[in-house]
Amino acid sequence: MPLQQSVTKSMQVREMETFWIHLWEDRTRGEQWVAAYDSGFLALVEDEFLRTVSNNAVDAGRRSFEFQALKAGKHRLEFSKRMAWKFTAEDRRVFEITVVSASTVE
Repeated sequence: MPLQQSVTKSMQVREMETFWIHLWEDRTRGEQWVAAYDSGFLALVEDEFLRTVSNNAVDAGRRSFEFQALKAGKHRLEFSKRMAWKFTAEDRRVFEITVVSASTVE
């Protein structure tokens, strides 16, 4: 299955603020979202999984990542949906995070 072309989503946060990214993950199929980012600009604060399907045979739900914006500027945050037995990503989600300086007044 070819990788779907992803659309870049944009978001804006203030420096030192935290923000959440929520993605659907089906662990029954072996899916796992893997984040790629520059740790000098963004810090992963929390990574949690909430099972939303109430069936003993299915392990699917919402994967939530909380990041903290460390430095002002534009930063790329990319998630690849990986499966252990595949060498390439099944899917990709790209976010452009604009971090506004904490001293900037709106």
